[in-house]
Amino acid sequence: MKRPSVDEYFMAMASLASERSTCMRRKVGAVIVRDKQVISTGYNGAPRELPHCAEVGCLRESMGADSGTRHELCRGVHAEQNAVIQAAVFGVSVKNGTLYTTHHPCVLCVKIVINAGMERIVYKEGYPDELAQRMIRESGIRIERSEGRDFYNR
Repeated sequence: MKRPSVDEYFMAMASLASERSTCMRRKVGAVIVRDKQVISTGYNGAPRELPHCAEVGCLRESMGADSGTRHELCRGVHAEQNAVIQAAVFGVSVKNGTLYTTHHPCVLCVKIVINAGMERIVYKEGYPDELAQRMIRESGIRIERSEGRDFYNR
C-alpha cells in the first residue's frame, strides 16, 4: 500500500471529522494544521448543548434556501468555524496554518480564515459561493483542490 502524502493524510482526518456532523444537508469536516501537526478539528452542527437539526428540523430546508445562500438561517456552526473556535478555547494560534476541509469554505468561513492569518486552504468538494472564491483570491491565501486518493473512504 502506498503511504499517503501529508495532504492526503490530513484530508482523511477532515473526512473522518465530517462523520460527526449533525447537519441534514451536508456533512463537513475540517482540520487545522501548522508545521505538519494537528492544531484543531471541527465538524458542522448545532452549538453545544442545543438540539441537533435532526431533532428540530432544518430551517434552511423548510424555507427552500439554495445551497450557498442564506447562511444566517442555519442553526449550525460550520466545521471551519468550529475548528477555529476549538483552537481559541484551548489558546492555540492558527496563524500561518493550513485548513483542510471537505468542502470549499463559504464566505463566512473565508472571512474567519483570512482574519485568523491562515496561509493555505486545501478542500475536496466544491461549494457555490463566488464571493468566497473572490475574497480568497484577493487575500493571497493559497487554495488547492485535493486531487489525491481518498484514503479514508477506500
